[in-house]
Amino acid sequence: MKNFLDTRRRPRGFTLIEMVIVIVITGIIGAMVAVFIRVPVQGYIDTTARAALADTADTAARRLTRDVRLALPNSVRVTGGGQFLELLLTKTGGRYLSDSDPAGLGNVLSFETPPAAGVPASFTVVGAMPANALGARQAISVGDQIVVYNLGGAYTPNDAYFCSAANGCNRAPVTGVAGRVVTLGSYPFTTAPAPLPSPSNRFQVVSTPVTYACNLATGTLTRYDGYVIQAAQPAVEGTAPLVAANGALLARQVTACAFSYTVLANVQRGLVNISLSLGAANSNTGVLRLVQQVQARNTP
Repeated sequence: MKNFLDTRRRPRGFTLIEMVIVIVITGIIGAMVAVFIRVPVQGYIDTTARAALADTADTAARRLTRDVRLALPNSVRVTGGGQFLELLLTKTGGRYLSDSDPAGLGNVLSFETPPAAGVPASFTVVGAMPANALGARQAISVGDQIVVYNLGGAYTPNDAYFCSAANGCNRAPVTGVAGRVVTLGSYPFTTAPAPLPSPSNRFQVVSTPVTYACNLATGTLTRYDGYVIQAAQPAVEGTAPLVAANGALLARQVTACAFSYTVLANVQRGLVNISLSLGAANSNTGVLRLVQQVQARNTP
């Protein structure tokens, strides 16, 4: 009986030469593919980064636009070479009972007769309260400022920024609200030099001053609010009232920023110009510039 040999082939590996050839060929193919893939991938990365810059600039401009449209008439002002823009932000408004209204309807906001001694200054709102008509966020609250017929620098007693015994004042703080009666913490409306009353008996409610500050040294655009109304426009970041506790960062990588404000004659309008550049000049994304104009309503 013959002994048959095991004819099954033993598994074989690959030689060193074969491995080197495969590595070389794979490297050549990878290099060829990379040449074609690198540009589209880099283009996608650059496009994504540029879209992020555009979104940041658009968000900042939209926020500023919203605030300008809600600004107290004649309260927009610009300083610091166009690096700082300030306004008084309104939340609502209404009409007050005046001296010319029939007696017995409520408390009058008088520009002729001050409240009796020892009687808290207050007035009655005509019609529905803003909280009932427009929602809770627009309700008149303690700490708000009631402003009447703001004319800005055209007439100092009716400039909400420059309230003093010497200049007169057209605003008063709210200390209480009960129904349609608003109680005030002061009553400057009959104190000389007395402010002018509103021809339509209107008032606005200011919740806070707002400052937009561009800092080209740090490349930031910051929005500040929640501070006391100042006669002189704040223009130094890091010192009161433009401190970190009152600020919210809106944009980084700011390379250029400019605000300007023009009063449009005879139309009771103002025009705010916003120019904002974001990015880096030597980067693949380059610098993106956004320019926008916003109308400010100056009908008090």
